[in-house]
Amino acid sequence: MTEFKIAVIPGDGIGVEVMAEALKVLSVLEEHEQDFVLHKENFEWSSDYYLEHGRMMPEDGLVTLQSYDAILFGAIGDARVPDDVTIWELIMPIRKQFQQYVNFRPVKSLPGITSPLSNGDDIDFVIFRENAEGEYSNSGGRMFETQHSEMAIQNTIMTTAGIERIVKAACEYAEKNGKKKVTSATKSNAIIHSMKLWDEHVKRIIKNEYPNLALESIYIDALVAYFVQRPQSFEVVVASNLFGDILSDLGSGIVGGLGLSPSANINPEKQFPSMFEPVHGSAPDIAGKEIANPIAQIWSAALMLDHLGRADLSAKIINAIESVLLEGKIKTADIGGNATTEQMGAAISDKIIEQYAIKEDEESKIWT
Repeated sequence: MTEFKIAVIPGDGIGVEVMAEALKVLSVLEEHEQDFVLHKENFEWSSDYYLEHGRMMPEDGLVTLQSYDAILFGAIGDARVPDDVTIWELIMPIRKQFQQYVNFRPVKSLPGITSPLSNGDDIDFVIFRENAEGEYSNSGGRMFETQHSEMAIQNTIMTTAGIERIVKAACEYAEKNGKKKVTSATKSNAIIHSMKLWDEHVKRIIKNEYPNLALESIYIDALVAYFVQRPQSFEVVVASNLFGDILSDLGSGIVGGLGLSPSANINPEKQFPSMFEPVHGSAPDIAGKEIANPIAQIWSAALMLDHLGRADLSAKIINAIESVLLEGKIKTADIGGNATTEQMGAAISDKIIEQYAIKEDEESKIWT
């Protein structure tokens, strides 16, 4: 029996809507797997919570979350609360306190989805984004506010330890999955301190510890162009916090949109819970209309199961997603259809049930 405690944080806007469908998919798996149980607890930490309590989560929120095996997160953001508040009082503390230094984002062509690129077929690579330091560091400040001489300083923090662990995670994934090349995003010709440190350690680690992997180091401005011109040439991309964030959204765009793209904030050592969330935001412009695509959230749940050691169940979810898209009967507005969020989620759930029915039929034939 495999049992896991899952903290569920739907958040704001469409996060609540797509989370509902992901939970239904997980419930289908629980119903059909005798040895699989998820103990899910919902946390209403959102912009509404902030407006009522003056904070995005309780003072002991991180202590509470630490007892869970994983966190399934929806989306956060509301016009009534500044974006830096929602981010830095909820997502960032979780990522940093729980040492979720790997942000893992697959970029993959899906059946039935037309890429905006004329050469957009057969794209299949992953991005390893450093997730705990780098450009997204709470270091800096402002002086002489309201004056013409007002000054702002935002510090980028890169450490040898931080660079080493994200690069090694990317390389370990590459070797485990039969990849031959790692692409590093840099800008060391202009950012001469932090990015030169990045380059030095990336080169050293791959040369000394992963000699079977080829290293391709590309300046970020050229790299975004290559994502469009030759996306099939990439296998594993490793990048700093800011560069990885930008590349991930571009990657989502070239395979069909943010509604299709999952992500995982991983603590590889499993000393702390990891967090799984769709790439997209809370999309207040469509919240409440029931037209949001739940695939990114459902796929994020699949990444969670894989991390928890149930790759078999993760594969069932991904197979179901691909089957629905290949049929093309059910599509949400973002991918050219008119299906509701619930209809898309139900279609994916039905495909999972079909997989179990096929398996049971095959087993009955064997025994007959």
